[in-house]
Parts: sequence; structure tokens; C-alpha cells
Amino acid sequence: MIRRISGRTLGFEEMPSILGYAAVAGKKEAAGPLGSSFDKIIYDSRRGQKTFEEGESMFQTEAASIALEKASISSSQVDVIFAGDLLNQCIGSSYGLIDFNIPYLGIYGACSTMAEGLLMSAVFVESGAANTAMCVTSSHFCSAERQYRFPLEYGAVRTPTSQWTVTAAGSCVVGNAKKGVRIARATIGKITDLGVTDANNMGAAMAPAAAEVIMRFLSDTGAAPDEFDLILTGDLGFVGSQALYELLQREGIDIKAKHNDCGLMIFDREKQDVHAGGSGCGCCASVLCSTILKRMSRGEIKNVLFIATGALMSTTSSGQGRTIPAIAHLINLKTI
Repeated sequence: MIRRISGRTLGFEEMPSILGYAAVAGKKEAAGPLGSSFDKIIYDSRRGQKTFEEGESMFQTEAASIALEKASISSSQVDVIFAGDLLNQCIGSSYGLIDFNIPYLGIYGACSTMAEGLLMSAVFVESGAANTAMCVTSSHFCSAERQYRFPLEYGAVRTPTSQWTVTAAGSCVVGNAKKGVRIARATIGKITDLGVTDANNMGAAMAPAAAEVIMRFLSDTGAAPDEFDLILTGDLGFVGSQALYELLQREGIDIKAKHNDCGLMIFDREKQDVHAGGSGCGCCASVLCSTILKRMSRGEIKNVLFIATGALMSTTSSGQGRTIPAIAHLINLKTI
């Protein structure tokens, strides 16, 4: 049964389990600190297709296929799949998942899509609307640059605050196995907007959303940061993480000792030219579905807050000089 703990935080009494999970990444990501944690590395950024966008769809296909295999179920046993990406109308997901023949609900939360998908999967499984649900998302450096900024051939100079869109995909299968990594609580975020207009500084735009949902969860549950083994955001990068600390410290909340960020974990900022870190739907999805869930499965960490953040901008709004609204959703993962 789903119960509202307080405010916007939901509690899942059955605590749906993550039955299978998978992360597929590109060659730059494979060269980073987490390279050995991914289930599959795809060195051809087009994955044998004609375009980068078609290649991104294949990343989703691979991630979903491996997650199903690890869960030991077939696609016919999945009642619903939640998916989205950064491409217009989420075409990466539509084309990447069409052959699975699973009832599909497209979602868009920008880089927060993985948390949104996990939240919806847990709600459907806990409520009985689905016996088994899935979520998957992806991003791709080349397709994102072409849509949001400039084609690679343009050779634009990136600012120090910019982040590198991760080429990767992550997928989870969720059911009521009552074992393994389980979804215990979730807080739905609110749209925040502190007036940031620089599309090359998404960390600053997203930090207020992360701070808002963290404060809401702690207030709703009465929990303290020290209770958690890891407070994981994604993808604030270096600039956004520093802004998050400052925003929370103003409210008397200090998470530094427990915090890490997917955008800082996936690349080595000293050795790889990624400026402020990684970003994109595939960033937090691939970090969660590789090293984090593996560590939880091994019992190394048992109580995790996963806060995926998203900049809700578009090429139209950026071109019109609009500010960048942001969203963040929080998932409390536990191993019992």
C-alpha cells in the first residue's frame, strides 16, 4: 500500500524490489573511473546506425535487454515501461523500445527522468496496477549537442561551467520480490526557478531543485543526513554541487560528508576534458545502474538517497532568453 508520510513524501509498505538493472555506456565514459562497472561498452557512438539519434535508441535497447536478462524475465512479463530522453518528443525511447512490445508510458523530466521512472514504476507495482514495471532512459553527447547547442562541426568553445553530456543508458526492472535493493520512499519535486539563463551553467539552475526536494524529504520524514550511507545527486557537477551545499547550509543542513554527484563520479575531471563534470539523462541512470546498485547488492551501502535533477529548458525557451526552470525527484533506496 502507498501511504503519504507527510507533505509530498510517499512511503511504500511493500517496498518494491529492483529485480534487474543494467548500464550501457560509450567510449569516453568507459575511460572514466566507473568504466569497469558498466554492463556493456559501445565504442561506436552510432552503434552501427546512420545517425547519432538512431545510435542513442540502440543504447536504450541494449540497456533494457540486459536488465530483463539479469531479472530472468521476458518482455512479455512486463506490464508497463516508463521511458524518456532528451531528444525532441523522446524519439530515442520510442524507436529504441518499439520491438519490446511492452505497454509504454513516455515521460520527460530532462536529467531527472531516471528518478521519475523509478518513482512511477514503484507506484504502479505497489498499487497493483502492474506486477512488473520497467524504466529506462538515455542521453548522447552528439545528439544533445546538435539539438541544444551547436553541431560538433561548428567547433564552439565550451565555458568552464559547462558539463559534458554523457553517452549512456540505464534501465531497471521493478517487482514485488521482497528482497535485494528496494524502493522505500519517494518525494516528488517541485519546479524551481531562481532566474538562471545561462544554458552552459545547468548545475546552477538545478541546484535549487535538489535543495528543495532534499529539505522536503528531511522535513517530511524527520530524518537527518547522517542516517544515510550516501546522498547521491545527478547531475549537478562541480558548480551545482557547491551551490547545493551553500543553499542547504543556509537552512542549517550539512550533507557534505555523505554527498556525491553522478556528474562528478562518471568522469575524471583532471584527466578528461569535461569541465564541470557530466550531465544528461544517461549520467545518473548509468551511475545508479552500475556502481551504486552493485554496491548496494553487495551490502557495502544499505540506505541511499538518489536525487536526479533536470533542467527543463528547450531550444525555443533558450533562444527567447527565458530562465531555466528545474526539477528534482528523490528516491530512498534500501537493502533490508
